Amino acid sequence: MSSRSANETFQPVAGILAFLLPGAGHAYLGEVRRGVHICIGVFFLFFGGIFIAGIDAIDREEDFWWFVGQAPVGPVAFGIDRIHQNMKAHDPPPDATADWFEMNRPARMRSLGHVGEIGALFATIAGMLNAICIIDATWHAPRRRRGERGGDA
Repeated sequence: MSSRSANETFQPVAGILAFLLPGAGHAYLGEVRRGVHICIGVFFLFFGGIFIAGIDAIDREEDFWWFVGQAPVGPVAFGIDRIHQNMKAHDPPPDATADWFEMNRPARMRSLGHVGEIGALFATIAGMLNAICIIDATWHAPRRRRGERGGDA
């Protein structure tokens, strides 16, 4: 058994930082390179989903269970959802000088076919990946370097 107590490996500050910004928890623990890789990976997947399906991939009201998986990305997911909800709520008033198409088009359009689902899936995978990273940062076990032996040997 290791001489390390359970309190030494529990890092709640690192878990909170990992939620606020993917990779920040690991950077706080001294694993800056790993934190940068986590940040790049999570944001690449998350914004890749938005790039594929548009901002409609993040929708708390209509796709609640998808959003539950996307939420661990942190404040970025909630901010983009807020922007999306505001886009839906404000339909531009008809203008007398606008043509018929402009007056009758919806304020936003949903992604067609499976494109929207693929985008939502990418963003949800990003959230689940960051959830794993949050858990890893919160219950952090320091990594041994190559060639180091454990205390039991």
